[in-house]
Amino acid sequence: MRLRFSPRLPRYALRAFTLLEILVVLAIIGLLAGLAITNIDKIFGGAQITTAQLFVKETMKTALTTYRISLGDYPSTADGLQALITPPSSKADRWRGPYITDSKVPLDPWGEPYQYAYPGKRNKSGYDVWSKGPDKQDGTEDDIGNWDGGSAVADAPK
Repeated sequence: MRLRFSPRLPRYALRAFTLLEILVVLAIIGLLAGLAITNIDKIFGGAQITTAQLFVKETMKTALTTYRISLGDYPSTADGLQALITPPSSKADRWRGPYITDSKVPLDPWGEPYQYAYPGKRNKSGYDVWSKGPDKQDGTEDDIGNWDGGSAVADAPK
């Protein structure tokens, strides 16, 4: 008995993908996945920088301003951002905190503590809050601070 092409075969039996077509589609999907994986650092790297900028320019601004209203001045460099969570011993009677909702000062997107100085070296009439940036080195070009523009290298607080 011989098998022959018969016009009686259902149409769906004639509509199938060949092995070659399936392999081409899988190769294209693999290439797209490879491109996405290699660029994921760039995508998330930009988000980390934006997160650090928002934290130093906006989030800390609110907490530190509230602290200043309650105690009359910003925390000293020695008290640091920890003064927003626990009262400094010399000002415990006027402290109305905590001024940050978490029980600890958050770390920057690269797992390092944010830096703080008052009076600021970049903001002469205020405070400086900054992240060391992706290289985790203080005083380099990639530092992210609450100051406007310019290089962070020349005047970065030490």
